[in-house]
Amino acid sequence: MNDLHALLARRVAEGRPLRVGLIGAGKFGTMFLAQARRVKGLHVVGVADLAPERARLALERAGWPKEQYAAPSLAAALQHGTTFIGDDAPALIAAEGIEVIVEATGAPAAGVAHCLMAIEHHRHIVMVNVEADALLGPFLARRAAEAGVVYSLAYGDQPALIAEQVEWARACGFEVICAGKGTRYLPHYHQSTPETVWHYYGLSAEQAAAGGMNPQMFNSFLDGTKSAIEMAAVANACLLRPQPHGLAFPPCGVDDLPHVLRPREAGGQLSHAGTVEVVSSLERDGRPVFRDLRWGVYVVFAAPDDYVRRCFAEYGLVTDASGTYSALYRPSHLIGLELPISVLRVGLRQEPTGYPQAFLGDVVAVAKRDLIEGETLDGEGGYTVYGKLMPAADSVALGALPIGLAHNIRTLRPIPAGAVVRWDDVAYETNHPTVRLRRLMERTMLTETSQ
Repeated sequence: MNDLHALLARRVAEGRPLRVGLIGAGKFGTMFLAQARRVKGLHVVGVADLAPERARLALERAGWPKEQYAAPSLAAALQHGTTFIGDDAPALIAAEGIEVIVEATGAPAAGVAHCLMAIEHHRHIVMVNVEADALLGPFLARRAAEAGVVYSLAYGDQPALIAEQVEWARACGFEVICAGKGTRYLPHYHQSTPETVWHYYGLSAEQAAAGGMNPQMFNSFLDGTKSAIEMAAVANACLLRPQPHGLAFPPCGVDDLPHVLRPREAGGQLSHAGTVEVVSSLERDGRPVFRDLRWGVYVVFAAPDDYVRRCFAEYGLVTDASGTYSALYRPSHLIGLELPISVLRVGLRQEPTGYPQAFLGDVVAVAKRDLIEGETLDGEGGYTVYGKLMPAADSVALGALPIGLAHNIRTLRPIPAGAVVRWDDVAYETNHPTVRLRRLMERTMLTETSQ
């Protein structure tokens, strides 16, 4: 990627910095800001957040000098190479000279709306908001391509890093057997709520509050929802078909990846090759897995013949007993600190760091407990539902409600614990723009995928 630096240096010499707008100044956005100010030629023109003071605090925390983000307007920021802080995302998207929009709100409906505005104004989009990508990514990526702009997953987040490893394997001529990431998982985590979440992290509520940690967000990491969302993004970006049961979260360390993550007929735990899975850093009895991959990503690939199997052995690759399956893994990811890679790739080379190509994976809402008629669902990481990965064909056939739309809607009937919530089970707004686009994607892109 040396040419990214060279391309950016050329833009600097020409007096044409790469101009970027950031929407959402949460943890991911703040980490991006911490590095963006160190990339010469990358100009963050504006940061839009519903709470501008939170954005100012984020910039202060990220080490920005106050005079750098004291611009009185977007026009002044563009003129003087400074940064404007405000709460008007549409104005930021429409600002003259903006080339790339980074959407980092984490709110699915907001992410969809911002993405569509960016496409309308011919801005490239880096979609940090993987919740929006899991909900409507295949549709949004197609709409962007039709408009001649790039829609990209966010480098530093696990889906884009996994997509990079899958691309490496396929470009080398290997069959991709499985791709995914690690996490901390035990089956009862699916019932975790924002009230119980800190116990599992070994924190008190007071410690979490002092660190500015959002209990619902952290609970989505724990209860399996975030893993499901990220694996849907990977499935759709890498043309990998989810297993019928979704994710099994098998305990597995890095040395056992080729053994555990191979098809059942070969002695592994996968229902089929060419899929996604998340491995747990905990054994089912709670003991830590040896050499776990809790923070990392991986791809398992297969040797096509005896010669390549012999090469695997000669060069020290860890394989299964047959010598056929091996794995490439990365033990960590750096979230927003790595996001400049996406911004530069998209803005300078018009290349995405992964993007949804088909509607293969979906994330549906599942009841955490028995729900009564008239309850209000509180979405990802909440008290009522968690997200489960399903093959898109199965979720649509079932009439399942996407987790990205399971927010602030009322149940119409009792739903037992563990049951998938269906569209017919809730009172949803049929004319809501995001609902209409989602239903359109279900009708059109699923048909294409099945052909």
